[in-house]
Amino acid sequence: MRCHPLNPRFLLLLLLATLSTGCTAVRWAGIQMFYEPAPLLGGRVVRDLPYLEDGENQVPKHRLDLFLPATDATAPWPTILFVHGGGWTSGDKALRVGGADIYGNVGRFYAAHGLGVAVINYRLQPEVTWKEQVADVASATAWVHRNIARYGGAADQIFLVGHSAGAQLVTFVALNGALLQAQETSTAILCGTVPVSGAGYDLVDEETYRLGAQRDYNASRFQAGDPDGVWERQASSMTYLSDQPEDVPPFLLPFSRREWPGLQYQNQLLHDALQNLGVESRLLPIKGQSHARMVLQLTDPKSPVARAALEFFASVPCPRG
Repeated sequence: MRCHPLNPRFLLLLLLATLSTGCTAVRWAGIQMFYEPAPLLGGRVVRDLPYLEDGENQVPKHRLDLFLPATDATAPWPTILFVHGGGWTSGDKALRVGGADIYGNVGRFYAAHGLGVAVINYRLQPEVTWKEQVADVASATAWVHRNIARYGGAADQIFLVGHSAGAQLVTFVALNGALLQAQETSTAILCGTVPVSGAGYDLVDEETYRLGAQRDYNASRFQAGDPDGVWERQASSMTYLSDQPEDVPPFLLPFSRREWPGLQYQNQLLHDALQNLGVESRLLPIKGQSHARMVLQLTDPKSPVARAALEFFASVPCPRG
């Protein structure tokens, strides 16, 4: 497969391209057709809050932006923690392309609907491995749990949302309870999880590789020095799926019907496993969108993704139990 050069205006959008079966370039021509800027009337934004204290050598990626609903919103309100994509090797919460504030728009859209939103950064490969990345997401989640009440939010009402690589990371934190236990909390603080166009949930599954997944690509992201036969299982979030349904938050699983077949199959695998356990899971295949544009669907009020997400946030028990 040949990859053609992109217009420089759209090069930053490569940060959103993951899990490709050939060219990693994703064409975003006409982004304004799909980007719906969200106003945040009466709300406010608090930027670059450190969610981990690293002493004198504060890690720049250990920061988040808070998007807070208007003061007349019903308090205490739930909070979404949003994790960007970028193939585990790139991306930033402040991404702008062609005037479009991709991830800030997620914060404004849902804050305008009465929820708090924490849009986070996390350390990137190859400077760290996937293990440190999931630990960063868990640390940011724990920070929200400990601190959001001072801004008007509910400490035990957190939704995890991510796109692409970010979808894999939030799913790992939602299913592997040990990560939040290490932060002196638990998955009980999670009301639900919305991984958008994610995969890598089961890196052992042979059918996914038959459908086009690249084992070498997965190894480059997840092997982290571990031997074959070990890393595939350790890096698979479904490995940690508890047999206690009360430990697992509900899931909404949006993906595009234009995604590569292995990604669609991975979402079906996770959905089936959750339902078999008795955990609420909603599979949401979307027509006519690319992998990268799926993140824009989160903030388009006409999109079935945005509508389903808002309904999910409003309808699942929060807090759980």
